[in-house]
Amino acid sequence: MKTTATIAGLLFATASAAGAQTLTIYTYDSFVPDWGPGPAIEEAFEAQCDGCDVEFVAAGDGAALLSRLRLEGERTEADIVLGLDSNLVAAARETDLFAPHGVEAEFDLPVEWNDDVFLPFDWSYFAFVAGEETEAPANFRELAESDLSIAIQDPRSSTPGLGLVLWVQEAYGDEAAEIWEGLADNIVTVTPGWSEAYDLFTEGEVDAVLSYTTSPAYHLIGEDDPTKTSWAFDEGNYLQVEVAAVVESTDQPELARDFMEFVTTSGFQSVIPTTNWMYPSVTPEEGLPEGFETLTQPEGGLLLPPQEAADMRDEAIATWRDALSQ
Repeated sequence: MKTTATIAGLLFATASAAGAQTLTIYTYDSFVPDWGPGPAIEEAFEAQCDGCDVEFVAAGDGAALLSRLRLEGERTEADIVLGLDSNLVAAARETDLFAPHGVEAEFDLPVEWNDDVFLPFDWSYFAFVAGEETEAPANFRELAESDLSIAIQDPRSSTPGLGLVLWVQEAYGDEAAEIWEGLADNIVTVTPGWSEAYDLFTEGEVDAVLSYTTSPAYHLIGEDDPTKTSWAFDEGNYLQVEVAAVVESTDQPELARDFMEFVTTSGFQSVIPTTNWMYPSVTPEEGLPEGFETLTQPEGGLLLPPQEAADMRDEAIATWRDALSQ
């Protein structure tokens, strides 16, 4: 006959075993909702991981993820961080909080990628998105000289915001402050993250919003609305590669690495185009959805190597901040 203590012990052991199979993934806010990629990816991975439980935790926008990890350090509950990007890779590596992913894959990226810690899961070019009836400026100077209203994101918390200030700094160098001073009248607001800024655009509060060349695919495929477009700039559009990484202190190292392997498979990659509205880092066997062939293709692309992006970050943010505070 089992005693109460025995039953309690068995229940505790069962609960502990169940808890031991939970994979906690920190990611950005727009990854988690029903309309984002998180739910479909969670379902697909759980179907193959034999009783595990994937828990996505929204932690702000991409740049905010790294700030949270720095604050929590080895005490973090995260097993994986998903949503840093190439501009944050060097800073993330310096924390010593991440472990090699152990994945071998061939990526479909515009640039060569060889990194044993940070695994790319999607990519696109930053661009301003607007209605097709809006006359597109050819570059940042023309945008600054126009009466167009725009919403952008804060580079201290948002990866698109950081990408934008690096884009302007790389393209204009010593003239970057002049560009920002010119854009000050165009900028209606600076939001903490991408979602808030994009909502302003869809609600008609601004003429254009900083987003991606792939964002119009959402309107075309998801809303049957072909009237949205993105602007290719003369300076070249800045490339973003988003990455995932295993947290060194994870108590689920095998499960975490299984998930990282899963990232490069069709179970993950086929979800990206029509939920995260980005290009997958490994094109699924079925290819890209119909409609992606209509997207803007910039003639030139800009991308700073990770360490150069890290070295330029403070200067680019300071130039932006000082210009807009005048």
